[in-house]
Amino acid sequence: MFKKFCKTLHSNKPFITIEITPPHGASIKGIIENIKNLGLDKKVSGFSVTDNPLAKLKMCATLSAIQVQNSFDKPAILTMSMRDKNKLSLQSTLLGANDFDIRTILALTGDPAKLSDQPEVKGVLERDSTLLLSIIYHLNNGFDYSNKELKPKPKPIYPFAVSNAYAKDMNRIKKRIVKKLNYGARGIITQPVYDIENAKELIEIFNEAKEESIRETAKEAELILGQFPVVRAKTTNFISDKVPGITVPKDIIDEMNLASMDGIEKEQEVGFGLSKRIFDDIMDIHPKVHLMTHNNFNLCNELIG
Repeated sequence: MFKKFCKTLHSNKPFITIEITPPHGASIKGIIENIKNLGLDKKVSGFSVTDNPLAKLKMCATLSAIQVQNSFDKPAILTMSMRDKNKLSLQSTLLGANDFDIRTILALTGDPAKLSDQPEVKGVLERDSTLLLSIIYHLNNGFDYSNKELKPKPKPIYPFAVSNAYAKDMNRIKKRIVKKLNYGARGIITQPVYDIENAKELIEIFNEAKEESIRETAKEAELILGQFPVVRAKTTNFISDKVPGITVPKDIIDEMNLASMDGIEKEQEVGFGLSKRIFDDIMDIHPKVHLMTHNNFNLCNELIG
């Protein structure tokens, strides 16, 4: 399973992963059935499972990832947020997940606890996501973070990290990518990209970052471009105005705003057309994409075709 996943990632074949957000409830089976009914699992290389995004309560990401991976026999990239766990809990979770063959990990610092929908939540932020990447490096060498040998040793873990898609000074993004590659990241997933020129620039700086990295594993690292399809003008404007690290071209914003004046159906039609064009253009130049749709799997299915 993981050999095929990595082989596809390192090839010129289409590599598509889809983000799954576990429910605010006690079962992920409904989400899994929805994906099965669409046949979406046949069109992708794997799935990622989020870890309480925006600090909002969801079902446990680790246990959800186990069910997703077992259901589809494709790797589930387990998102782990630094917000909720100290280094003891992170190591314990990684070792337990490893025994269930959950071995692709997306390291995130995590959205701040102040955004939570739960009263008086406090973050457990020992460090940023590079701590988790460092822990995984130790585990892959057969030792815990205090350099005590692990018996038995865990199976190989494949760490992923994230990157902004845009900054006024793109060199800042490159420096952060170099840092994460130096900590052993095997793949970098970007924030959503809405402009083909932005995609080309990210590919260029990623290749430069690989050259500058001191880690041998960086030679095999890959860039995965994030895609968040926009089918509503309100969402488009929110992303453009409020979400750092993303840029939405003005012509897309204007087109969505105009479409919204003609009703929801027109708005969604125009939004899908724009999203499909961006998706296809990016797949043409760099067929490695991570789709984020807030569990709108029908939209995923239509985009991939």
